[in-house]
Amino acid sequence: MPYLVGSDLPDRPAGERFRALLARPAILQLPGAHNGMAAMQARRAGFEALYLSGAAMTASMGLPDLGVITMDEVSFFIRQVARASRLPVLVDADTGYGEVLNVMHTVRTFEDAGAAALHIEDQILPKKCGHLNDKKLADARDMAAKVAAAAKARRHLYLIARTDAAASEGLDGAVARAKLYLEAGADAIFPEALNTAEMFRAFAERLPGVPLLANMTEFGRTPFFSAAEFEAMGYRMVIWPVSSLRVANRAQAELYAAIARDGGTHNQVDAMQTRAELYETIGLHDFEMLDASIVQTIVPQGLPQHERP
Repeated sequence: MPYLVGSDLPDRPAGERFRALLARPAILQLPGAHNGMAAMQARRAGFEALYLSGAAMTASMGLPDLGVITMDEVSFFIRQVARASRLPVLVDADTGYGEVLNVMHTVRTFEDAGAAALHIEDQILPKKCGHLNDKKLADARDMAAKVAAAAKARRHLYLIARTDAAASEGLDGAVARAKLYLEAGADAIFPEALNTAEMFRAFAERLPGVPLLANMTEFGRTPFFSAAEFEAMGYRMVIWPVSSLRVANRAQAELYAAIARDGGTHNQVDAMQTRAELYETIGLHDFEMLDASIVQTIVPQGLPQHERP
């Protein structure tokens, strides 16, 4: 059923639906979806919530993940992913797009766009991917002020505070920051770039009962762990932030290379989504049926005799 009239449209705010998923005993799995099509495919695979990565958004725009994307550009991604999937979406809000008042505006803007949750991080601009070197951290009290502002501004949004402190301040520094952010109003903590199972377990043990998010990104500092392994280590959420984009980008690169080499796409057809599969995924025929049920051609009857020229 098209989202225009669908009977399965969400009947509760996105943040409430996100909290309900977290209230269940199993770890919440949040694959990254970098556009509306990826969001639809993730839902069809059975996922109940999605992640929108800053790195995936910027890379899809041909930009590096250095905090250069704007709040309005992110809102465009939020709207399409939330609309296409009808699922709760956790959004990467980088450093909040400014200071305290800017963060409050970000929260309201992202809620209006359809976000269920967001995380803000304790880096300063230009921020970097959490798995790179030389990240510069904000003062912990300044970050706590941003968290408090976000908590004050939200209506239903689930608020996650990310700390990148483990690389430069060690586990003790990351835990201390996490406790400060929780006191400021964060619902959960995202300890970024932990690099061993022992670190993941130790962080969770020092914050008993706190919902924690794990980042299972490829080619980073974190070894590969499954969702079940993260759950056993004490984590309530896990994201795969850029995986869908990486797979799509590799496939596109192979396509363009084939066109340049072969002079056409004839050798790539088996790797493509068919026209029928595309139309079925986006629900084209449902839109056509809706259109046919509403739009009826009006045949002009002509002007009355006395109004004719």
